[in-house]
Amino acid sequence: MSGIQTVAVIGAGTMGSGIAHVFARTGFRVLLCDVEQRFLDRAIGQIRTNLGREAAKGKLAESEVEPALSRITLTTDRDSLAAADFAVEAATERFELKSEIFRALDRVLPEGRILATNTSSISITKLAGLTGRPRDVIGMHFFNPVPVMTLVEVIRGLATSDETFATVRDLAVRLGKTPVEVHDAPGFVSNRVLMPLINEAAYAVMEGVATAEAVDQVFRLGMAHPMGPLTLADFIGLDVCVDILRVLHEGYGNPRFAPCPLLVRMVDAGWLGRKSGRGFYRYEQ
Repeated sequence: MSGIQTVAVIGAGTMGSGIAHVFARTGFRVLLCDVEQRFLDRAIGQIRTNLGREAAKGKLAESEVEPALSRITLTTDRDSLAAADFAVEAATERFELKSEIFRALDRVLPEGRILATNTSSISITKLAGLTGRPRDVIGMHFFNPVPVMTLVEVIRGLATSDETFATVRDLAVRLGKTPVEVHDAPGFVSNRVLMPLINEAAYAVMEGVATAEAVDQVFRLGMAHPMGPLTLADFIGLDVCVDILRVLHEGYGNPRFAPCPLLVRMVDAGWLGRKSGRGFYRYEQ
């Protein structure tokens, strides 16, 4: 791990920008890559804002904000990622997209470099099989918001080596995170358990059992959850929830994982949750 100084983060959305944030804040050089400059510009603006918030709360010295930002290089050129000692993919939760990225990273990064994925449900083993280095492929599943949440699921694929696992586990600790070892299975632990809960909560609303507000209140007051499952679904993104449920449904072949029709209709309508301004609740943009 001591040899990792430059990290490539592929995907500059909510998760990718958060991952770039924590690596840069910890002292790593970061190559943040996406397909269009506008996505990168939006990401660096969000990182600047979030670092400023950390400084305002006393979690980071004001003098550390600009140096952290200066460690982030924005690029749309995947070939430039050859300079990275470690790569983590954080693209949209679609296997076709991730497979294309992994093939490109396998081609660009020197032999022996670890390729990690922030996937929340897709098979590590399947992604590793697309590369010529399956021993060096691993899951590094961060949680949103990345700068705040301490958990990282470190997921072993079938061929992931002990050395790769140890490197990524220690890297997570260096970032101030708590790594939890998980073996490859659809949804891993977090989403295998969480998504059926969100799905059933959506069914309760669709079937008229209770309003979204009432469902969430039951979980906040009765189960001591910090937020209800439908508030959490809006925060995650209803499109992301549907994508993960489809992966679970395909992976396990169990109808209980099939996305609730209400969730599917909401996604079709563009009601994706917080990021679109409307999901189970309405949000000011």
